[in-house]
Amino acid sequence: MSRDSEPLLSSPFLKDDNFMILPRREFLYLASGATILPALSRAARAQTYPTRPITMIVPVAAGGTSDAIGRVVAERMKGVLGEPIIIENAGGANGTIGVGRVARAKPDGYTIDLGNISSHVFNGAFYTLTYDLLNDFAPILPLITTPFILFGRRSMPAEDLRELITWLKINPNKASAAISLASHRLLFAFFQRETGTQFTLVPYRGGAPSMQDLVAGQIDMLLLPPDNLPLLRTGSIKAYAVTSDTRLALAPDIPTFAEMGLPTLSYSGWTGLFAPRNTPKDVIGKLNAAAAETLTDPAVRSRLADLGLGIFPPEQQTPRRLSALVKADAEKWWPLIREFGIMAE
Repeated sequence: MSRDSEPLLSSPFLKDDNFMILPRREFLYLASGATILPALSRAARAQTYPTRPITMIVPVAAGGTSDAIGRVVAERMKGVLGEPIIIENAGGANGTIGVGRVARAKPDGYTIDLGNISSHVFNGAFYTLTYDLLNDFAPILPLITTPFILFGRRSMPAEDLRELITWLKINPNKASAAISLASHRLLFAFFQRETGTQFTLVPYRGGAPSMQDLVAGQIDMLLLPPDNLPLLRTGSIKAYAVTSDTRLALAPDIPTFAEMGLPTLSYSGWTGLFAPRNTPKDVIGKLNAAAAETLTDPAVRSRLADLGLGIFPPEQQTPRRLSALVKADAEKWWPLIREFGIMAE
């Protein structure tokens, strides 16, 4: 039999003019290889990520508490991940500008967001957003909890909260309060409703510039985290009450709002890390592990404690926990915001 007349099946491959048919063994071998390609790709990505700097959007002006948290966390995460994390402050519109940038970013793990209860919950009731706070972000983990202290200018005639409320009632619309987060607007609206007082709310792009104006006497009140306590100790400002359930270890002389008969003002915010929706789970896992390791660092924990901030326990440092926080707070606060008719300016 000539070579040209050999049976077709004796050839290693079956052919016609348009395609090639593989013998069963070769076909099964290649098919099994194809099924593991996606897994190999994910594994390779997890091993190589990150290969360049990561941008952390902080949706408030530089110099405030959120900015301080971001820089402390980013510096330590850099050592874990092996690539720099660059802070970009994108303040304005109660954080909607910066958060919107993250929502539109490529979901590759190179743009993340230091979000909080204001930027990722309250703004959903204050604004008609171009993104969905419940569905357009991939939670990484919750970082810290944040109480607020009601501070007043040094020359304010009231020495405690009861005197402040009395003074505000006698002088309606003569005082001003700075707001740089949606939570400030909400809490001051509760305060006015519960105490029957009226005063002007003045928007700011961040806590740092509002505190500068409080020290200068340009505004009368504001709500900011405990990292501003050093100014209180120097006598530059006054403090009236704290929103936490219990008094702060850093400032045990400051009563809680609940103690002063205003339990509605009991509140503790939170800050966490988010990525754009559809960021690969393995990348989220690597960011989560780096941030969780960061929170175990004694220097980081000491710095956050100095700011008066609480750290979520290790078992709660998960994407699922942060997702649950967002959903639970939206269910709690959105109806109240709408009921009270609180509007963003």
